[in-house]
Amino acid sequence: MSYLITPEHYTPLLDLKQTELGIKQIKEFFQLNLSSELRLRRVTAPLFVLKGMGINDDLNGVERPVSFPIKDMGDAKAEVVHSLAKWKRMTLADYHIEPGYGIYTDMNAIRADEELGNLHSLYVDQWDWERVITAEDRNIDFLKEIVNRIYAAMIRTEYMVYEMYPQIKPCLPEKLHFIHAEELRQLYPDLTSKEREHSITKKYGAVFIVGIGCGLGDGKKHDGRAPDYDDYTTPGLNGLPGLNGDLLVWDTPLQRSIELSSMGIRVDKEALVRQLKASGEEQRLDLYFHKRLMNDTLPLSIGGGIGQSRLCLFYLRKAHIGEIQASIWPEHMREECLKHNIYLI
Repeated sequence: MSYLITPEHYTPLLDLKQTELGIKQIKEFFQLNLSSELRLRRVTAPLFVLKGMGINDDLNGVERPVSFPIKDMGDAKAEVVHSLAKWKRMTLADYHIEPGYGIYTDMNAIRADEELGNLHSLYVDQWDWERVITAEDRNIDFLKEIVNRIYAAMIRTEYMVYEMYPQIKPCLPEKLHFIHAEELRQLYPDLTSKEREHSITKKYGAVFIVGIGCGLGDGKKHDGRAPDYDDYTTPGLNGLPGLNGDLLVWDTPLQRSIELSSMGIRVDKEALVRQLKASGEEQRLDLYFHKRLMNDTLPLSIGGGIGQSRLCLFYLRKAHIGEIQASIWPEHMREECLKHNIYLI
């Protein structure tokens, strides 16, 4: 089911020409700042990978990857990537990247099972990044340092947009607020996970929620996470489990929080086995990616993804991701958007 928010009295601050120029400038400026902050080199990424290798991102474990047979390889199946969470770690090993340095790439994906709406499209574009770390870096303070570096790049990009288009006033707070998902649950015990996100982000403007995927005090998870890339069970913030999280900002046109980035310290061998066992997915240890990790041929790393279209939507004060990227939308959504001055590309 598609879901659409139509803000009252919405009027785009930029016309189509200004919007396209803004998108170009944001993408060029932000990725240069991200690369500088985290010491990342750009690499070329695949659009699809072979099925059955354990390389594709399983997201929440229920989304179906788009797949197709390869004629010249005996109809072996290829899968369009969901993201590059595991592929990046293998690339760090193949490129012999040293600790303190990493890679980033333009990730393009098709997610056929997305519930289409203001923030969700069939087409996903993000900067996927990964950086080699040491065993001593596998702690919450290091995660927070990296998150704050990314947030600093976001602050600078917002000011660049303001210089281009003075009618778009900066709104990001100077500091990012960190909170664990369990602390957030205790703060708003009667709200759903999404309602908690909206409430805390409206209060602080920008929030990083730690511990995505770990079990909370009520026996539930704040949100799902595949068990074989982020480490969400090692003790992190205030002794609670989780060395990963989501970065959210308050979006004024939509009057809700939006997730701009998901990132985390990746599993080591112990965390991988622990999380696969807890999720009943121990058979994955027989897959190519997992064997490489267990055989110590992959480096320890931290990484994540940053939504390109969402970032542009936020900076340009748009109400729908279809104002930023070209995709397919239900006809009734296009008609409803048009009634509310939301012009989908």
